[in-house]
Amino acid sequence: MTTASSKAPEAPAAGQRPAPTAGLRHVALYARDLAAVERFYVELLGMRVEWRPDPDNVYLTSGGDNLALHRAPADFAPVKSQRLDHIGFIIRTPAQVDEWHAFLLRHGVSIKVPPRTHRDGARSFYCADPDGNLVQLIYHPPIADPAA
Repeated sequence: MTTASSKAPEAPAAGQRPAPTAGLRHVALYARDLAAVERFYVELLGMRVEWRPDPDNVYLTSGGDNLALHRAPADFAPVKSQRLDHIGFIIRTPAQVDEWHAFLLRHGVSIKVPPRTHRDGARSFYCADPDGNLVQLIYHPPIADPAA
């Protein structure tokens, strides 16, 4: 006998989209030098270790997100079909973008594109993590202020 509490949720009708997602909050990256990449995101960007299931994997968080770092196999070669251009971290104000830029410069981080203000009012710059992944630190008005 099936009770109402044990029934599976109904699937949307054909052609209808399910309920909206909760947002893009998880990114997973291979890291050739796992320790250096972890230090970059933890010591410089301020993430914290959420879970370390084994020596080859670590999951980091800033609170509402998750960055998985997986040790790349010895024969790792990036897949040519991969489409990831960069990952981004939201900054609360335009002035803080410049503060982050100065901080990362002082710590020897490779800056790829210096801070600039975009046509839509966003302000950002790009740097590289120790494995060469492009990272954008961006003030993006629609999502920078959680109260908005």
